[in-house]
Amino acid sequence: QVQLVESGGGLVQTGGSLRLSCAASGLTFRSNAMAWFRQAPGKEREFVAAFSRSGGTTSYADSVTGRFTISRDNAKNTVYLQMNSLKPEDTAVYYCAASYITVPGRDPARWDYWGQGTQVTVSS
Repeated sequence: QVQLVESGGGLVQTGGSLRLSCAASGLTFRSNAMAWFRQAPGKEREFVAAFSRSGGTTSYADSVTGRFTISRDNAKNTVYLQMNSLKPEDTAVYYCAASYITVPGRDPARWDYWGQGTQVTVSS
């Protein structure tokens, strides 16, 4: 049974930082692409950042490039999202996702497993 459990969300002021964690179990961590998505109220789920299955390639949404960094610790089966210079428009529920596809891309439908999400709220 695959489980992805996010943590680290919270309330932060504009310009602040947060680090999200996603602990994975029930899958071969190194054999999966890993990603972060987010969903704001009334909006569709959108891609934030991802690792390819090999872990050698990362990609970011234009809106977070230069501010967010995705990383992974294979020994801990954990993927992280370091978020700096946060803006009110970053407010959303952030979801961790995993896929067996080598490079799943930015379409949520191509990702196989999802966590329950963690709320990030950035106050102005």
